[in-house]
Amino acid sequence: MLKYIATLWVLASCQMTIAQSKKTIIPFQLTSFNNISISAVLNQTDTVRLMLHTGATDITLTEEATKKLKSLVFDKTIDGIQSWSGQTDGARVSEKNSLAIKGLRWDGLSITENKNSGQFTDGKIGLDLFKNKFVEIDFEKKVIIISEKLPKRLKGFEKHPLSYENGLMFIEAACEIAKDSTLTNRFLIHSGYAGSLLLDDKFVNEHQLDQKLKITGEKELKDSYGNVIKTKKALLPSFKIGNHALPDVSVGFFSGAMGRQKISVMGGDVLKRFNWIIDAKCGFIYLKRNGNFGMEYSKV
Repeated sequence: MLKYIATLWVLASCQMTIAQSKKTIIPFQLTSFNNISISAVLNQTDTVRLMLHTGATDITLTEEATKKLKSLVFDKTIDGIQSWSGQTDGARVSEKNSLAIKGLRWDGLSITENKNSGQFTDGKIGLDLFKNKFVEIDFEKKVIIISEKLPKRLKGFEKHPLSYENGLMFIEAACEIAKDSTLTNRFLIHSGYAGSLLLDDKFVNEHQLDQKLKITGEKELKDSYGNVIKTKKALLPSFKIGNHALPDVSVGFFSGAMGRQKISVMGGDVLKRFNWIIDAKCGFIYLKRNGNFGMEYSKV
């Protein structure tokens, strides 16, 4: 009888191990600039801090970081890379690299060198590494959970459709301009942008938001290749995703740059106020407000 019970326990343990092997828990640091920073090992040699960039589709390392790495060899240079704020002269590319993150490993990867990443990180990775997986980002526990099935614990989560363009994820949200004026717009989910919201030029100009919103200041932004553009900062009375309304949200937009900023962006200072489950394969995202929901907005 004891042998039978022991056999059942071993089988149950094996089944549990198998189930757990389909789920990987990756710890991360949330930097003071609202970026998700993950520890990774490059080519089984170099440890790097990589920013999870939901608006990126490739792997990049900064020029400063590559100077310190022993295992990276650049094979070629590519010209004419288009970034969100302009054209850059070119970039070096390293091919056939391996990358390991918390037990997961990818081989044959190309890595592009550029100038900038999120502060305190050496480069960026996108969600392409987790293709066809469910990606849960828990900003309270500071873990990313990669799994093959949708988590069962969905109490309190709202389900929203995603739209895609060039591999990037967009979600619809509502901007309350005044008590009697609410505008719906599409926002890129962009964990690489430290701020709250960045509004596209067409949306700003069509609705004359530079005249309707309270302007609070100006700021300079740099893209990955060092291009600099200036933004105006304003205060949005309310920003609503589904049934979740965030009051007095800081927004940025480009003044006098019609056509430069073609998409609106939802950045890290909004994203961190929710826990997210991304089902990219089926085109849905689940979100639930967390303990960061009512905190003050960052001055970044």
